[in-house]
Amino acid sequence: MVKHFRVPGSLRLRLEEAGVLVSAVLRRAGLPQDLFKQTRILVTTKELFALWHAIGEVSKDSSIGLKLGTESSITRFHPMGIAALSTESFGAAIDHMARYKKLSAPEEILHETSNDEWSIQFRWSLAVDVEPAVLVEHCFAWVLTIARQGTGTRITPVRVELVQMRSHTKVLERHFGCPVVCGASRNAIIFRAKDASSSFVTRNAELLEMLAPQFEQELKDRSNDEDRFIELVRGAIQQRLTGHRPVVEDIARDLHMSSRTLQRRLQDSGSSYQRVLDEARHQMARYYLGNSVLELAEAAYLLGYEDANSFARAFRTWEGMPPKHWREANRPTTSSNDSRPN
Repeated sequence: MVKHFRVPGSLRLRLEEAGVLVSAVLRRAGLPQDLFKQTRILVTTKELFALWHAIGEVSKDSSIGLKLGTESSITRFHPMGIAALSTESFGAAIDHMARYKKLSAPEEILHETSNDEWSIQFRWSLAVDVEPAVLVEHCFAWVLTIARQGTGTRITPVRVELVQMRSHTKVLERHFGCPVVCGASRNAIIFRAKDASSSFVTRNAELLEMLAPQFEQELKDRSNDEDRFIELVRGAIQQRLTGHRPVVEDIARDLHMSSRTLQRRLQDSGSSYQRVLDEARHQMARYYLGNSVLELAEAAYLLGYEDANSFARAFRTWEGMPPKHWREANRPTTSSNDSRPN
């Protein structure tokens, strides 16, 4: 699973246009001041929630989530939004965004039809805390923006359901054009079931086909970023596998980061220090046994094991056979395979 959200760089401009001091937001959220100077802004769920909590607190505007989620100029839409508008209907647009969200972030757009009603919800898969109220309002305002821009009408929901109480319910009702129910069991924006089939006047099959490769490349890049970091840690471990077992503090120091940051980034990538250490040892074990005349005890020493027996047990777990048998089955017949793994 992808563990990070990509924050659009345009959010900084939108905040400035709304009169919100970006530096104050980042400071309140505990995020780096140069966050929006990065080419690709990636944050964890915790950092995303902190960012939106800070936006609500710094802005002092109860409707800030609605303003940030509403856009009248299609030229300023994120490519995902443009692609959604290029689909044939409101329902197809939600399907498109749901697929993109699921593949690109730890977030889901859930929608279902029941009793002539069509409900849409957002779920943050890795959330520990309650989602920020301003983020929920932003998401629902964005759904309404897509619906109205796509259909070219003032389509309105049946109601909006919110778990948390709001002091600005009237503001929300004016914006969505429907009742807002607080203290509900879920956060959801509900339309009529027939609204899902509402045709989009912005439909553009050619543009949608052109944008598809861009989305696929972005998803690939996100996955590659996490893979590259794991490879970087694995390589640093292998450099230190010279007779002792490197600890996380050693590797963090080599990579110029704190051990906490290293462990957090590995966890965000779906791994752990112990797992990467095992992978590094496994890779080096295969190299030593397949490309050298080292005795098993010598290989065990270089890999940081206390003795040959400990190494043999680990190797059997990796390969399903003792290291001696693996060496015999994989002994090279030429001298061409003599490169050390990276």
